[in-house]
Amino acid sequence: MVQVGLLLSDVPKSVSPAQQFKDVLRIVDAAQENGFTYIAIGQHFLYGDLRWLQPVPLLARLAAHVEPDVKLVTQIMIAPLYHPVMLAEEIATLDVVTEGRLIFGAGLGYRPEEFDYLGIPFKERAGRFDESLQVMKKLWTEDEVTFEGKYFRLEGVKPHLRPVQDPHPPIWIGAHAMAGVRRAGKYGDAYATPPETPKEEVLERFRVVRDLFAERGKEFGPQPLRRNVLVADTREQAMQEYARVAQGRYLTYMNKGLDVMKGTDLENEFAKAVSGHAVVGDPEQVVAQLTDLVTTLPVDPLLMRPQWPTMDADETIAAIARLGKDVVPSITAIAPNRELT
Repeated sequence: MVQVGLLLSDVPKSVSPAQQFKDVLRIVDAAQENGFTYIAIGQHFLYGDLRWLQPVPLLARLAAHVEPDVKLVTQIMIAPLYHPVMLAEEIATLDVVTEGRLIFGAGLGYRPEEFDYLGIPFKERAGRFDESLQVMKKLWTEDEVTFEGKYFRLEGVKPHLRPVQDPHPPIWIGAHAMAGVRRAGKYGDAYATPPETPKEEVLERFRVVRDLFAERGKEFGPQPLRRNVLVADTREQAMQEYARVAQGRYLTYMNKGLDVMKGTDLENEFAKAVSGHAVVGDPEQVVAQLTDLVTTLPVDPLLMRPQWPTMDADETIAAIARLGKDVVPSITAIAPNRELT
C-alpha cells in the first residue's frame, strides 16, 4: 500500500507556543485516526510573524504519543546551519528515542538571514552540506573517524553514539534546484520532492536520482512525494478555499527568497499559478489526481499538506478528517509503483 503522511505547518506568533504544542497533539491524533502513518515537520529560525516548533525536541515528544507504526520525519532540517558532529549526535539520539522510527530529512536552506543570524556564510552552504552528509555517515557507522574537508576536520575521533537503525536513519534530501537533486542522488537515500514541482519535472528528477544511485550501486525504489492538497464539495469551492488559506503563504515564500513560482502571477492569477502542482478539487478529482501520481511515478509515501498558517487547529482537523474520509482509503489501497520509465 502507498502510505500517506502529514506535513505539519508553521503557525502565527499570535498563537502561544504552549497552545501550538497542544494543537499539534490534536492534529497528530486526527492524522492517526484518518490513516496517516508519517508525521513530518519543517524548520526555520527567527521566522518573523510565524513560528516553527523545532523538530528534534518536538519529534522526541511525539515519539511517546503516536502509535508504534507511525514514522517521524524531519522535513526538512537546514543542515548547513549545524556542525555535523552536533547534528549527527542529535539525530542519532532522536533515532534512539523514536525507537528506530526516524527519517532524517535535510536541505540546503534558502534564507540568507538565517545564515547571518548563526554566523555561517550563505555562499558556503552547499559545500558545508555536502561535507556534513559525509561526516555524519562516518560518525554513524565507523569506530574511528578521520575527515579532512574544506569546512570540517576530524582526526581519529571515536564516536560514542550510534542510531538504532542500521546503518543509519534514511536520509531524505529535499531540494528545489537540480544541484540539490544531484546531492540526493549522491549522498541520500531518497529525494523528497517539493510540493511545487510539476509532475513532468518530478519524473525528470527521479531519473537523475536513479542514475546517481546506480553509480553508487544503490537500488532505486519509491520516493517520497510532497503535495499540497485540499478537497471540497466542488472544484470551485476547493479553489476558493485554497486561495483563502494558502495564497498569502505562497506570497510569503516568494518574498522570503524561495523562487519556485518565478514567472507566475500569484496575486492576480492564483488558480492558474498553482494549477501545475496543487491537488485541489472535489473528492473524485483529488483522488484521480493523486492516483495518477502514485501509479505513474514510483511514490511512497505520499506526504500531504492540508494545513496553512491561516487555519486554526479545528479547521486543520476538519481538513484531515475530510481527507481521511474521501481520499486516504483510495490511495492506501494502491500498491506502490516501483518502475521508472
